[in-house]
This record gives sequence, structure tokens and C-alpha cells, in this order.
Amino acid sequence: MTVKEFNLPDLGEGLTEGEILKWLVNVGDTIELNQPIVEVETAKAAVEIPAKWAGKVATIFHPEGTMVEVGAPIIAIDTDPSGSATLTPPAVAPSAASLAAVDIAGDAPVEPGMIGGPAPGGRTAVLVGYGPKTAAAKRRPRTTTNATAALVQTEPPAPPVAPAAITVESSAATRPAPGSVLAKPPVRKLARDLGVDLVGIAGTGPNGSITRDDVLSVSSTSAPAEAAAPAAVRVGREERISVKGVRKLTAENMVASAFTAPHVTEFLTVDVTRSMKALERLKGKRDWRDVRVSPLLMVAKAALVALKRYPMVNSSWHSSGDAPAEIVVKHYVNLGIAAATERGLIVPNVKDADALTTRELADALNALVATAREGKTSPAAMSGGTFTITSVGPFGIDTGTPILPPGESAILVFGAIRDTPWVHKDKIKIRQVTTLGLSFDHRIIDGELGSKFLRDVGAFLEDPEGSLLAWS
Repeated sequence: MTVKEFNLPDLGEGLTEGEILKWLVNVGDTIELNQPIVEVETAKAAVEIPAKWAGKVATIFHPEGTMVEVGAPIIAIDTDPSGSATLTPPAVAPSAASLAAVDIAGDAPVEPGMIGGPAPGGRTAVLVGYGPKTAAAKRRPRTTTNATAALVQTEPPAPPVAPAAITVESSAATRPAPGSVLAKPPVRKLARDLGVDLVGIAGTGPNGSITRDDVLSVSSTSAPAEAAAPAAVRVGREERISVKGVRKLTAENMVASAFTAPHVTEFLTVDVTRSMKALERLKGKRDWRDVRVSPLLMVAKAALVALKRYPMVNSSWHSSGDAPAEIVVKHYVNLGIAAATERGLIVPNVKDADALTTRELADALNALVATAREGKTSPAAMSGGTFTITSVGPFGIDTGTPILPPGESAILVFGAIRDTPWVHKDKIKIRQVTTLGLSFDHRIIDGELGSKFLRDVGAFLEDPEGSLLAWS
């Protein structure tokens, strides 16, 4: 037998840990190469991680609900069940029992590559994270002390780039000197959050390092029980829910956006009776009988047509240091659709939605919504958005004042469609009416531009066929 340990990979988003949501395999199962084995939630999304090797599951190191640092082993796979007993170290880094204590400062965030293509540092991009390095990575130097040293996974031996940039304690080195602390960054953050002083804690990890369990153990004896709980805990008449993963990142982004971009919101009430009739006609066409169509399709089409007429709405504000600020106008539309999930609000987007036919747009929206409901939206699907639509109509809400997603200059809210008394052709009739809201960054979009854009979205929904003929 040949047992290989598979470490939690670097998901390419500058994240240091992930939560084991669900194991898709059990000990003793025979698995295939690239078979999904575990679902992990990061601050970006929940992702399925595929098996790096085929074989039999020998060990599962962490139960569901456990927070695991990037680079820590999560599963051991016997790649040769019929062979003699050998243990092969991880391909990217040694196992936790033989980690060296290394503090490498100044690493730049690693950008994810395309699957199978080149990635930073000489790696090959896989589904999540990267394969083994083929060249030594260069790092910016920084002097460190034992008090700030952290445990991270080491790469295969390579010639040193800057000897002064790292402090190394090998497995043969002595334990930390009295007064010094050896702990990984996520463990240090947990200690800060719980108010635990790391000095004086006897670490049970490799080389005497302090682990997450060590911190929680100390916290449970010195603080109220609910303070150390990583999930929802009910104490008396109160419930405390840990803010993490997607919900935590969403909160941080919304606060940053609300206090960075000067928001303005305008509203428009629209008679969408003709749009609803157009949808019914689409459903009756032979090529559309198996396609789920909803009012969101019409709103998305209206927004795409209006963005083509007013491209400045599809832009972002960029400023850096003392350099002059820039407005970046995108001549492509990655159309974001806000979706409420069990893990919080996410905004996946349809890439190059402006280049799609109406049928292709309908298929893309259906696939996007289905994937979000299953909780399988990938980080790539949520990056690069340029314009967003949020629909509050399904909740019976008329409209709202949405906050801009980071990096975008406008977001359109689409409310409930109601049968309403409406003046139509000089008579009061019952029509199907909705209210639109447009929030925008006033640094980029002034009142006139925002008003014209919202007016054209409304005009399209009032008369979709006429608008397409007039504007195309």
C-alpha cells in the first residue's frame, strides 16, 4: 500500500482557512481521480474539492464543521491498496507532524489560473488551488522574530532567495524559548477574538506550537461558554451566531461599499403588462416550451439594452495612492444576479451577458439560479461582475435602496408585480405594475445619466417589441 496525504489546497483567493461542510466519501471507499471528495466553505463560497489521486480512502483527518488551515492534511488516500505498506508525504507540503516553523513575509496574493493552465509561481492550475511548483517562488524579505513566527506549509527544497527573509525551526530544533509563542495566523486571530493570551499556553502541536483546540480549551475555562463556540449557541433567551464564510465577506464588502461610494437611489413605477404578455407568447413558441421564463428575464434584457445605450453606467471607479483617479468603462457586461442562500447573500454573474441571445440569456439565468440554490456557486462565478440586478418581488416587496457591489457603479432592484388601477389610454384599467429602483455611484453617474438609464429600462418593459425596433 502507498498512502498519500492530501492537504487543503490554496484556493487562490488570499484565504488562510476553510470549513469542512460535508464529506462526500467515507473511510474505505474506493475513489477515482478528480472525484469530488469534500465540500469546503471559504469566505468566498462553498466549493467541492476533487481527489488528487485514485485509490482507497485510508483516513479522514477532520470531521464536518471543523475549520482547517490551508496546507493542513485533510484526507489520506491509499493509491496502491495491494502493495506493501509505505507512506508518501504530501506532494505540495509535508504533513502536519513534520512541519517546519517558517515565517515568510510579504507574499503577494496568488491569482487563480484557468484549469490546467499556468499559474503564478510555476504551478499548474487545477479545479481549486494549484499543483506542485516547478520553480522556486520569489518572496519579498522581512525580518521576523520568534514572537511572530507562524507555522505554514513548506514547499519542496529550493535554493534560498533571501536568507534574511525567513526564520526556520526544523523538526530537530528545540521547542520555543520561554516567553516566545509559536502559532499559525488563524490561531492567533482566534485568540484575539476570544481575548486569550497565547503567552503561557502549552502548545500540543508540532514543535510545541499552539493549536486551535489549545486556544478553545483555555477559553472554555476562562470565559462564558458561548464565547468560544464557533457556531450558533443558545444561552438562556439569547442566541449567538458566529459570522463566518460567505456571510462574513458579504458584511465586510457591504460596509466598505456603503462608506466608500456616495450612493444615490431613484425610483420608477412601470406598467409591465406588455412584457408579461410577451413572456406568455415566448412560452408558447416551439423552441421555448422546455425553458423556464420569468419576469427577471425581461428585466435583464431591458438592462442590457439600456447599458448599450449608456455604457458609462457599466463602469467602476479606480484610485490608488497619489495617482489620479480613473473611471474604467467596461465594454462587456458580466450581469450579476443577487441570490439569497442558506449561507448568505451571493452575487454570481453571467459572463458577457450582452453577447447572448435572449434564449441563451434565459438558459444562463436558469443555470445560475439553480447552481446558487444547490450551494455550488464557484468563486470564479462571483468575480468580475460589472452590473447587478436584485429581485425583491418574490418576497412581496415593492422596491428598496440596494447597496452597490464592490467595483460596480450601479445596481437595479426589481419589485413585486401587482394588479393595480392604472390610467391606460385615458381610462382607468387594471394593469400589471411594478416599481424599479436604481442605486448608483454619484462620482461616476450624475442624476441626468441615472435618470435616462432608468427611464429606458422602464420604457423597454412597457413596450419591449417597440423598444427593440426603435433602438436596434
